[in-house]
Amino acid sequence: MTSLKQFIRNVRAAKTIADERAVVQKESAAIRASFREESGDSNVRRNNVAKLLYLFTLGERTHFGQIECLKLLASPRFADKRLGYLGTMLLLDENQEVLTLVTNSLKNDLNHPNQYIVGLALCTLGNIASVEMSRDLFPEVETIISSANPYIRRKAALCAMRICRKVPDLQEHFLEKAKLLLQDRNHGVLLCGLTLVTSLCEADEAEDGENGIADMFRPLVPSLVKILKGLSTSGYAPEHDVTGITDPFLQVKILRLLRVLGRGDSQVSEQINDILAQVATNTDSSKNVGNSILYEAVLTILDIEADSGLRVLGVNILGKFLANRDNNIRYVALNTLIKVVAVEPNAVQRHRNTILDCLRDPDISIRRRALDLSFTLINESNVRVLIRELLAFLEVADNEFKPVMTSQIGIAADRFAPNKRWHVDTMLRVLKLAGNYVKEQILSSFVRLIATTPELQTYSVQKLYAALKEDITQEGLTLAASWVIGEYGDALLKGGQYEEEELVKEVKESDIVDLLETILDSSYAGLVVTQYIVTAAMKLTTRLNEPAQIERLRRLLQRYSTNLDIEVQERAVEFGNLLAFDQIRRGVLEKMPPPEIREESRVLGEATKKRPAKTTKKKPAQTATEDLLLDLMGDTGGDTAATTNGSPAQTADLLADILGGGATSSTSSPPPQTTSPAPSNNVDSIMSLFNAGSSTSTAPSQQPSTSASMDLFGGMTSPPPQTATPSVSSGPPAHSAYNKNGLQITFQLKRDANAVQVLTRFRNVGGAHLGAVNLQAAVPKSQKLQLQPISQPELGAGQEATQQMRVTSVNGPPPARLRLRLKVGYSAGGTPVTEQVDWSEPT
Repeated sequence: MTSLKQFIRNVRAAKTIADERAVVQKESAAIRASFREESGDSNVRRNNVAKLLYLFTLGERTHFGQIECLKLLASPRFADKRLGYLGTMLLLDENQEVLTLVTNSLKNDLNHPNQYIVGLALCTLGNIASVEMSRDLFPEVETIISSANPYIRRKAALCAMRICRKVPDLQEHFLEKAKLLLQDRNHGVLLCGLTLVTSLCEADEAEDGENGIADMFRPLVPSLVKILKGLSTSGYAPEHDVTGITDPFLQVKILRLLRVLGRGDSQVSEQINDILAQVATNTDSSKNVGNSILYEAVLTILDIEADSGLRVLGVNILGKFLANRDNNIRYVALNTLIKVVAVEPNAVQRHRNTILDCLRDPDISIRRRALDLSFTLINESNVRVLIRELLAFLEVADNEFKPVMTSQIGIAADRFAPNKRWHVDTMLRVLKLAGNYVKEQILSSFVRLIATTPELQTYSVQKLYAALKEDITQEGLTLAASWVIGEYGDALLKGGQYEEEELVKEVKESDIVDLLETILDSSYAGLVVTQYIVTAAMKLTTRLNEPAQIERLRRLLQRYSTNLDIEVQERAVEFGNLLAFDQIRRGVLEKMPPPEIREESRVLGEATKKRPAKTTKKKPAQTATEDLLLDLMGDTGGDTAATTNGSPAQTADLLADILGGGATSSTSSPPPQTTSPAPSNNVDSIMSLFNAGSSTSTAPSQQPSTSASMDLFGGMTSPPPQTATPSVSSGPPAHSAYNKNGLQITFQLKRDANAVQVLTRFRNVGGAHLGAVNLQAAVPKSQKLQLQPISQPELGAGQEATQQMRVTSVNGPPPARLRLRLKVGYSAGGTPVTEQVDWSEPT
């Protein structure tokens, strides 16, 4: 047998993991063999247990040594007991069955005449006591806590804290003893007594919300104040001095207990106001020890019912912490100020410049906390200054800060903007600096602001056009600018206006079309950007006047009529058909009325309901033209869309409303005659035009499965209306498998004689970026699954990805009804999400 020192040398001398494992296995085998020999030599047993503890620190299995630890406890020698109790604390916990064998040894040692053996038993009981052990041994602890020996009293106090946590019913046995501990003159005993009382009060408050135990200890507040005053004003005390401060640990514990006792009690708060002010004023802040006392004093000031002057003093101490060179102190100060700003906003505002300086700190944790605090400081009086500083920080901020910053700046601008011009300029700056990180709600709020402010529409469209011409890499800027240019493109042609001493140059119609084509031909034209620009191009056909430019827009739309994306293709085809009818087109493409601003649609935390443009995935029966009609009417994605997907008559009513028609006629019940009578209203006029020579007015009712708008525009082409444009519902039906947090997953199943082919479609229907998208699937044991990798794990807003699956049966034909267990993983807004879903094919 080797000694412990030699064993440690052998482990450290190992050059590879394999060598170390061989040494450990050899020694473990030798220890087991020694245990089986049942040697009576306590030195050998102690040596083995010591080596076991070293193996425990290496993470090796040591459960086979638990009984040997108990044998050491029964030894009369102190060295054996010390190592045995150490092994018991490390190798056992309160859930081990072997622990029942320790109770008798603990009971004997708690009554031992040697104070150090009693101390070992108390220390072990305080670390691994279970509920049963607490009930069995609390009488011994209750007796020992009144001992005349301070060494035993302080250990018994900490052991009593463990017992009271495990069995709250036993608290009453220690309350009177705890009062005596708070009057002890020994600092060690007083420190442990304060810890016990604080634990009892906090546990009682957490259990029922009231603090009956605290009421028992509140009469002791004057004596605690006297002790704290003595500590803070006393001179040099060698036995308790820490870098010039007398017993900082005891001062911190007293302050913590005073905070618990003074919380919600005005009388106690008044008693401790003076001593808190004295501690906060006289404590040396040049050393970390003094800062710990000051921090605890600040927490106490902010938690009790202190007067306003004392609270300001506490905030000023935190402000001094912000100027400290130690990162931990600055972080603690920022973290505390975030909680304080709601109580003392004016006091925190005085340290605004120091907080803003922390935005430039090299430590990312400091920057993150300073950023959170900066946003809480914004109000009507300082919004200009703070937003300017935050925009300067946004220019150099790490990418992980930008999503939160753009949202918070948008919310602050929406709440505290001094005027709408400043609001537009601020959001335009945000789009320039971090357009790729702006969430959909912020874009929606910005577009709504422009739509509801006619006096700024010319200014906004010119500024957005100029910004987009300089930089097309920011998706948020591209989306907002394309929507505004499409809606107010005619205002771009009004050049020669002076804005901010800068001459806005005249914009030619060809320049607008050139810009749209440049974006579409670039690598930055994602699916959502393409949808926005195709819609903007259609709107510009009524905003521009030159036939040559309108022809270019028509060719642009025609180019996308064969796009691979079904939504873009559908829009382009129907927009192209609409170009043939100038009078109708101008009525349909009139400017949107200003949307109604509801309080729930403001960008104050929750997602806004209004979107800048309709780019979401439609129901199969909803055509792109219906989307345009809803967009023009200021649809918010609510009841109007549901109505439009209803009967053909309802869609015709919408057309009549847009074109200024008065009373509308229902087309769901066609008249009996087959000849076309004179049109009685705008709806009949439109239908007679779009039916392209048909002599009957019953077209909408002949195809109830297709919406009215599809019937109308389908009549312009030679094929039947059903095949005029590709349909979203073509191919196998899509079954929804998952729809949360903006991620939509659908399955399209195709069966053959040998297998079931599954096409999985992932679509980001929300505004936030989705990263690391993956799908894992499992089938029953009777089936076999082949899963291909996803086509694109990163999904921006509106983007899609696909994944192929093939399911076969081990024996026989493929399953008649598919059942899958799915594990979906992705990150939304930087937060990883993992969910498990059971999916069954609908019958």
